Amino acid sequence: MSKRVVRVMKIKDRLEFRNKGPVLQFKGDDLVDDAIHQMSVKNFGAAVVVDPKGRPVGIVTERDFMKRLLNKGLDPHKTKLKDIMTTHIKVGRAEDDILEWMRHMSNERFRHLPIVDEEGKLIGMVSQGDFVSYTWPELLSLVKNSAVRSMGHHTQLYMFLVGILVYTAVMLWLFKGY
Repeated sequence: MSKRVVRVMKIKDRLEFRNKGPVLQFKGDDLVDDAIHQMSVKNFGAAVVVDPKGRPVGIVTERDFMKRLLNKGLDPHKTKLKDIMTTHIKVGRAEDDILEWMRHMSNERFRHLPIVDEEGKLIGMVSQGDFVSYTWPELLSLVKNSAVRSMGHHTQLYMFLVGILVYTAVMLWLFKGY
């Protein structure tokens, strides 16, 4: 019985990660107005709030501005980011499997993943938009490899095809409003 080598696509392997500029960062005491201005100018959908050592403690997104600022009638010129940021954030590492994070982000309905180094310091970010660059053959290959890893080497073809169809249906349903 031969062993099949399955290649994991790491976050650091994606051009979208390697070629991105620095992540927009703020401190918790920075004002919302400053973040909105910089995010608008740079066309960013999210910014990471970091502690003094550069470790993520929160994230602010366009959704946070809408739900936690505007909906509550808060003044962006007086409100601090720490008062509206999302604090329960997930962070990834450059060595992580990108397909696993795509699944988590889709299932758990979040769009931005800060990437940290071994010390927990922010080094980058990937978004669901970065995954749009996958070509269908590349994505199908990743799904197949993931199925082989999780189900063994004797995966039936029809199970693989059903998985692709279910994944495609879910993605179409999730992104129908975008």
